[in-house]
Amino acid sequence: MRLDDQNASSNVEDRRGGGGIGRGTVGVGTVVLALAASYFFGIDPSVIMGLSANNSRPSANQPAQKPPASDEMATFVSKVLGSTEQTWQQVFNEAGRRYQDPKLVLFTGATPTACGTGSSAMGPFYCPADQKVYIDLAFYRDLRERFHAPGEFAQAYVIAHEVGHHVQNLLGISDKVNAAQQRTNKANANALSVRLELQADCFAGVWGHRADSMKKILEPGEIEQALTAASAIGDDRLQRQTQGQIVPESFTHGSSAQRVHWFKRGMETGDIRQCDTFSVNAL
Repeated sequence: MRLDDQNASSNVEDRRGGGGIGRGTVGVGTVVLALAASYFFGIDPSVIMGLSANNSRPSANQPAQKPPASDEMATFVSKVLGSTEQTWQQVFNEAGRRYQDPKLVLFTGATPTACGTGSSAMGPFYCPADQKVYIDLAFYRDLRERFHAPGEFAQAYVIAHEVGHHVQNLLGISDKVNAAQQRTNKANANALSVRLELQADCFAGVWGHRADSMKKILEPGEIEQALTAASAIGDDRLQRQTQGQIVPESFTHGSSAQRVHWFKRGMETGDIRQCDTFSVNAL
């Protein structure tokens, strides 16, 4: 990716090697369940892990630290976040609204959040209660080695997907989905989760389209990197790898084909209006 002209976001907090997880703790069994349920891209860990938002919050005595300028990977994600900020500020301005930048937290192992204790085992996630994206950068090693999805644009897609959940939060979409899930059965709740996740994939594609249009950030072949990542984390592929069978009614994020389709839709159009996963019959 060509990010030399991109300013790094100032909204990055570095907790790596710092204050730990505080009083809130998560048992191994809970982490395993969270991993199985969220497939690395959970949007609200408190729902999966059954933790109250009050159980584990960042300590007010721990000042936010900025990542060192010499940390190349931290600089990369800071620039990707900066690019998403520019893109979504533009999209919101076009709609006569104001975009509120999310924070991005770098951590190692586990960290307190307003959604409960976040764990590296859950992969990158967004917490709507504090409007922060959390990522242990070791996930990128898993993305490359376990999921065979290398490349900078694949890594950027991870950030853009979680920022897509932030956009849903700002637009009130997440609240509506959560409320609807509370009124229905497990299968229908899962189906709503799939539509929410696929929309976040589409929003990630909108970012990619607009960012490339503005600053020509993509090198030849890099779009395929993101498509490979989207395909690698489809529910069907992950279920086949982890349990040897596919159970569509338990999907929470969408199949590989669905994730690729909706990312491509956003990437090809750059139009947020094309990302309405809730009004179509077939995903």
